[in-house]
Amino acid sequence: MKKDDQSLSRREREIMDIVYEMKEATAQQVLDRLPAPPSYSAVRALLRVLERKGHLLHRQDGPRYVFVPRLPKDKARRSALAHLKRTFFDGSTTDVVAALLDISEEDLSEDDYQALAELIAKARAEGR
Repeated sequence: MKKDDQSLSRREREIMDIVYEMKEATAQQVLDRLPAPPSYSAVRALLRVLERKGHLLHRQDGPRYVFVPRLPKDKARRSALAHLKRTFFDGSTTDVVAALLDISEEDLSEDDYQALAELIAKARAEGR
């Protein structure tokens, strides 16, 4: 994937969210799930753009293409989070975590705090 091709428009992100959620999707399935959807041909064009950018792959299923994410969800998640961290938090992991804790819709349980403490301890032990 070229550096310029990593950024996605709002509509491209919506499409990627749908494909990740469904694991695979046709243009019609994407169209059916998009809010305020564009035309069918516009969805097909956007799917081709996402494929060209390296985000999707396709396979033929009869007369239609079925699109699948190129990267597993966990790798895509890491890449997106790294981009978010660089763009909005000046590369600060601390600021990212603080923001996530700040926007938490409910209080963290004791189990949540324990799980986070264990993740931090593991990362520290691994030298991260």
